[in-house]
This record gives sequence, C-alpha cells and structure tokens, in this order.
Amino acid sequence: MDSSPLPAPGGAPPLTLPPEQLRAFGYRVVDMLVEHTAGLAAQPVPHAHRGARPALEARLREPIPEDGTDPEAVLDRLRRDVFSHISHVDHPRFFAFIPSPGNPVGALADALASGFNVFAGTWIESSGPAVVELVVVDWLRQLCGMPEGAGGLCLSGGSMANLTALAAARHARLGTDFGEAVLYCSDQTHSSVARGLRILGFRPDQLARLPADAAYRLDVEALREAVREDRVAGRVPFCVVASAGTTNTGAVDPLGALADLCEEEHLWLHVDGAYGAAGVLCDEGRAALAGLGRADSIALDPHKWLFQPYELGCVLVRDRRLLREAFHVLPEYLHDAQGTDEEVNFGDYGVQLTRRFRALKLWMTIQIYGMAAFRAAVERGFALARHAEALLHAMTDWEVTTPAQMGIVTFRHAPPGLIGEALDAHNRALLDRLHADGFAMLSTTVLDGRMVIRLCPINPRTTEDDIAATLAKLDAFARAPGTA
Repeated sequence: MDSSPLPAPGGAPPLTLPPEQLRAFGYRVVDMLVEHTAGLAAQPVPHAHRGARPALEARLREPIPEDGTDPEAVLDRLRRDVFSHISHVDHPRFFAFIPSPGNPVGALADALASGFNVFAGTWIESSGPAVVELVVVDWLRQLCGMPEGAGGLCLSGGSMANLTALAAARHARLGTDFGEAVLYCSDQTHSSVARGLRILGFRPDQLARLPADAAYRLDVEALREAVREDRVAGRVPFCVVASAGTTNTGAVDPLGALADLCEEEHLWLHVDGAYGAAGVLCDEGRAALAGLGRADSIALDPHKWLFQPYELGCVLVRDRRLLREAFHVLPEYLHDAQGTDEEVNFGDYGVQLTRRFRALKLWMTIQIYGMAAFRAAVERGFALARHAEALLHAMTDWEVTTPAQMGIVTFRHAPPGLIGEALDAHNRALLDRLHADGFAMLSTTVLDGRMVIRLCPINPRTTEDDIAATLAKLDAFARAPGTA
C-alpha cells in the first residue's frame, strides 16, 4: 500500500505555496517593509486607537477559518486592521521610553532566520549559526572590556538577560541555600531585577533597594554600610546590581567604585546595561562606563542602542562556564546532541532549549554597515540629547530636571505659581495633547515625587529639526489658553 502523503489540490505540497506565488507574496512583503521605512517620517507617531478594543475586536475576532484566504487579501487586512494600530517605535520622533530604531537589514535577517527555520539550541542542528552567535557574543565581550574566558548568549531582551545572570550568580555564590541571601541595587534599578528575583525564588525582603544619591546613582557608601549591617544581622550579602544607563534618567552607577567594593566584600557584580552598555562605542560613553568590564556579568540589548529589531538581548558572564553549570540538564532524549567539548549547545547556557537564530541580525548589520556606522549613530544619540537640553535652557518657564546623559534628558514646564499635583497634571496634559496631535511621542517618569517628561532621541534618523519642532509644539500647547 502506498503510504506517501496525498498531494494538495493543484499538486502543491501541504502547507506551502507554489514557487511563483510564494515569490510574489515575498515581493509584496518586502514592498510593505520598504514603504514602511521610506514613509515613516510622514506618519503619526502614536496610533490614535489605543483604547478602541471593541472596534478592533469587531474587525479581528472571528471563528477559526476552516478554508484558506488569498495571501494578498490577508496582507491587505494586516495593513488595514493591525499595522495601522501600532505606535511607531522606530519613528524619528518617537522619544518615549527607550526607542528601538531598528534597521531594514536586521528585519530581513529575521526573515531569513525564520525562513530557514533555524533551531539554534544545539550544535548538531545548527553548527554554523552557533559559530555566528559565538562571534557576535565575543564582539560584545570585547566592546564591554571583559576578559578572554568571558562569554554568554543571545536572548529575547534585558529581562531575560538579567534573570539569566542572576541565576548564574545564585548558583555560583549560594548554591541551593539562599534563604538569608541579600541582593543590593538602587531605587532606580529596572523592574526586571525584582521580577527576576521573584522567579528565582527570592523573597521581597531579600532585595535591598537603596535610595539613590542626588544624581540618581547607587550610593557606594550607603551600600557599604548596608552590607556591613546585614552581615552583623546574620544575613548573606551576595550580589550587587549596578545600572549602566537607567531608564529614568540615563544615570550610570559608579561602576569602578562598585567593582572595588564587590571585590573587597566578595560580592557578585552584575551590571544592567540593557540600554546604556552600547555607549562604550564612543568616547563619551566609554568614559561614563569606566569599570564596565570588571563586572561578573552584564546585560545588554542590541535591540535598543545597537539598532536591531525586537527581540535581541545578550548576557555576558566573566566565567562563561558558570552559565552551563547553572542551566545544563541532560535528559535521555538529548544524548545524541551532546557532541564534543568544542561543540557549543546554547540550549545548555540558558532557559531556552528551543531558540531562534537571534544573533544573525546583529552579525548581518555589522557586516553590511560596518562598526564605524554604529559608532557614529551612538555618538549622535549623545549629541541629540545635548541639543535638546540646550534648546530647553533657552525656553521660558521650562526647567531641565536632569541633564543630558547617555542619550536621555528630563524636563518639565514650570510656569510661575503652579506647584505640586497641579504642576504634574499640567505636564501630563501637555503630553496628552502632543500624543493626540500625533507629531511625536514622549513619556513621563517620577523623580523625587515629581512628574517629569523624558526625551530619549537615540534614533540615528532623528534630526535636530525633529527635536526643535517637538519642543516647539509642547511650548505652544503650554501657552495655549486653558492649559496652565
């Protein structure tokens, strides 16, 4: 009896498209990407339908389709009903949170990784991609100033990079007994650290969040005293998390002094550089990040200041063997995949066994653009933030709350006589008007109980005119009747 699969109608194999139809479909997808990139600056930045779930449900909620639909019609629907309802985080006037400017080569690299359906968990299934990832990770190691013997892997982003590093730190310094352990950070540290500790089984009281200093950095002397007090009380200090570019203000903790203290106290030093570590590419950033390479582990996100599409994070560990010790588990069904010592199975170095080929996009963009282009783009982010600060200083009734650092400046409109909650509400209203206008998007944060506006202009396609026009719009809204 013939057991070969039955051909699909028309002779095409199941779950594919005939070559010519697939080629036409691919061309249409590429056309959409090119149109998006070329026309982005003319588009509104925040989408206008964020809260319109009933309308979107009416368009997209449906029973599972039993029969297929023409690919062109599906793309038309995607453009109309899905992609028209996103904020453009790659827009040159998207200054909110930490932008992800992306780049078209990285996007096409993701398409190749998906099209070839690369399984990047084991050497036996992807030795070529494994070497590319080894190379990319080592490039990042060199940039961060970590020594030979350091290594890591590519992950989805900073949250997973922090979690992975903290798991390695727990394994290396505490083993399975961590009930009295304490980790230290400032109150400006990213929330992913607290979340990661929760996942790893630490209690909330095992995270000591110390008040930041006047520059929103981790206070070294306050940390030293907290460690001393915890040791006297019988607790077990084991790790310090430093920030290399906080989300709030771009502040960089004193990495060199923290490295000295951690060496004295035998503490693991993890640096969350998800945003700012890429600043080492230029002189200004390298000076701010002095001591970065002394960390025991570093988290960084190429999908931020290395201009890659989501998702691409990386964790680096000074002794890369600790990752394998922390994560390696060998079930019987993976014996065939173990290979030799020189064959790297990245599935043994983190949480994921099934992994996509994330390193490809950074490798391809560096190959095609060259590192000089990345260096110039990072330098431009520093310069644009300084430009925004200079414009703000020249504007009446606007105050800079933290100076430009690591590509971030914070500020607010402070007309005479407006204080407290009324001042917060006034600035919130200004941003709401700007977002309703669609011209640009910024975000807020709270510093010392005050609501301030953040501007993070790291997109290399952002111009000085984009910043000037955005601030001019905010100023016009501030002076319009009824806003103050």
